[in-house]
Amino acid sequence: MKEKNENLIAQNKKAHHDYFIKETFEAGIALTGTEIKSVRARRISLRDGYVQIVNGSAFLENVHISEYKEGNRYNHDPLRSRRLLLHKKELRRLAKAQAEPGMTIVPLKVYLKHGFAKILIGIGQGKKQYDKRETIKKRDQERELRRKYKV
Repeated sequence: MKEKNENLIAQNKKAHHDYFIKETFEAGIALTGTEIKSVRARRISLRDGYVQIVNGSAFLENVHISEYKEGNRYNHDPLRSRRLLLHKKELRRLAKAQAEPGMTIVPLKVYLKHGFAKILIGIGQGKKQYDKRETIKKRDQERELRRKYKV
């Protein structure tokens, strides 16, 4: 699944902890000049981000891209909304999923592909507290089994 020219920039590990990811989509991000330079310098945080569908367009909200150090007066706002580049068919599926109760669209990874910034977004259903504990328990059991049979 992972390609040679795919360079991982940022990952949202908390998304898999807080949501059951049902489906994923790859989208391009419309960035300004100083934003792409900050992304290439790995100065991006996906932690509290989400995707919102407004008037048939997808926007990445609450994702922090730090100001570019050498950007002077042309620097960008770190928390501005950024448009996602998706096909109309994908936008319709995302809008339909967002309309369902308990479903949200979260960013999972940002990476460079052929020199362009891409984002992997997922349709997630929120986990309850007991689901989170179950996931942690299962992960610990698998870790113990790997340790046991590693010998």
